[in-house]
Amino acid sequence: MQTTYRVRADELSDDFVQALKVTYKDREIEIVVSDVVDDTDYLLSTAANREQLLGAIKDIESGENLSSFSLDDLPRA
Repeated sequence: MQTTYRVRADELSDDFVQALKVTYKDREIEIVVSDVVDDTDYLLSTAANREQLLGAIKDIESGENLSSFSLDDLPRA
């Protein structure tokens, strides 16, 4: 079983640990901690990405350079 909990470090509490103990009882678990990177910040982190993303937003807002299709146009699996 795999479960992802997303929580701010300052929101961790003894209650959270107790909830894990109740949920997983006597099973061995692995806890991996990583920083959450905001997707938008990541996409804007380089000049090329920022230019591409902001250009795409501008196209959507202006209705330019858009493609449209129906679901029937998509290949079937």
